[in-house]
Amino acid sequence: MTARARTKAVLGPTNTGKTYLAIERMLGHASGMIGLPLRLLAREVYDRVVSAKGEALCALITGEEKIVPEGARYFVCTVEAMPLDLAVEFVAIDEIQVARDLDRGHVFTDRILHARGFGETMLLGSDTMRPMIKKLLPDAEITHRERMSTLAYGGPKKITKLPKRSAVVAFSADEVYAIAELLRRHRGGAAVVMGALSPRTRNAQVALYQSGDVEFLVATDAIGMGLNLDVDHVAFASRRKFDGHSWRDLRPDEIAQIAGRAGRFTRDGQFGETGECEPFDEEIVERVEGHEFETIEAVQWRNRELKFGSLEALIASLETPPNRSGLLRVRGADDELVLRRALDDAELLDRIRAPEQVRRVWEACQLPDFRKLSKDEHVQLALRIANYIVTPKGRVPSQWVSAEIEKLDRTAGDLDVLQARLAHIRTWTYAASRADWLEDADDWRAKTREVEDKLSDALHEALTQRFIDRRTSALLKGLKREDALLAGISEDGEVTVEGHFRWPS
Repeated sequence: MTARARTKAVLGPTNTGKTYLAIERMLGHASGMIGLPLRLLAREVYDRVVSAKGEALCALITGEEKIVPEGARYFVCTVEAMPLDLAVEFVAIDEIQVARDLDRGHVFTDRILHARGFGETMLLGSDTMRPMIKKLLPDAEITHRERMSTLAYGGPKKITKLPKRSAVVAFSADEVYAIAELLRRHRGGAAVVMGALSPRTRNAQVALYQSGDVEFLVATDAIGMGLNLDVDHVAFASRRKFDGHSWRDLRPDEIAQIAGRAGRFTRDGQFGETGECEPFDEEIVERVEGHEFETIEAVQWRNRELKFGSLEALIASLETPPNRSGLLRVRGADDELVLRRALDDAELLDRIRAPEQVRRVWEACQLPDFRKLSKDEHVQLALRIANYIVTPKGRVPSQWVSAEIEKLDRTAGDLDVLQARLAHIRTWTYAASRADWLEDADDWRAKTREVEDKLSDALHEALTQRFIDRRTSALLKGLKREDALLAGISEDGEVTVEGHFRWPS
């Protein structure tokens, strides 16, 4: 590796400007690609890159969205969707500590080991990854960045007494909704941010908070991955989360990742507890404030040299153990579960004649489980798609796609119904992003985007109506303004403030 093409690891806590640095470095090159951990974050970074370079030079690639102009030179992607066969001068991978994650970690590990820019490669993440970088990439240059502001423990606070510009963090939709409802009744309302929201809904909710329409945000740990918000205080309503496998206490580094959203640039931030959250002990507080955590000693890994001679050969190659320390073979992955169940599908097995068909079955097995209904239902859906696309010219029938989308193209229903429809439409958005899965894939992409946007707007409106008291919000917002509130009394004695009925006389 030449000196010019060195791999650099930029490590440090939140609010150190790592992602900003990577974007600036990428834009300083003639071409580049950045892999990000969330679709929400990819869209945010894409918008920044477009504002700097223009739409014609910028691409956005996620599992569900592909905007790739013919002359694109800068590619903003989710880590899973990075096109690794693309030669670009600069490559960055963000939040590399996700490599320890039991579900997605093996993808991050693969990118750490193999994704390279021919001019510069930058790996961004927590200092906890320092030993792994030294072990896996001994020639990499490691630099540390300090947090630009202080993060301090502020102690427990009642939800109704939280300071303005607070984000309350919970780990279930029910808890998020209950807290948002409490804040609506007592403090005018709250915006809601959860990982399951579409970028459009999330951005609309964040805009309510950022504009000051509401002073509070209720969120899951989706806010912990680099989303930029003007938060002064992070209050944990819980310290236990379901990680996809079991309920467990948050690790100190996870607490810090979320708490670190408090304070931005040089403005200091605070964190603490609220609601029923157990108090943080002194050791955890000291570690979060001092950014001192146990290092990551092993990351998830999957063999990338897969064999497509048969389904059995593919499974055997997936079971290949790593040949170096620090790597743990991923176990229990959804795509491997679907693949093993494919061995029981006699009709599918009977149609497989060549390695290319095995490859297409494997691609169907990798359909993400957006719906989160049950393992069996996900397996059934993925294998149904596999049966249609197993032959090189096989496509999912348009009649089925149309019928499924038609069922989702409606905006009536409560929050749970709208969120479920959004999760379902993501499946078809993903399928439509595969030109070799659907006939007229471009048309289906446009249709699924239209339905997703319609559902996103309906969900934003439903969240706003349920969790924001416009009258109280207008009154509280007006109290901080220097100009007078617009108030009046009607002939019937009804008092209005900023155009909202406040109370009868």
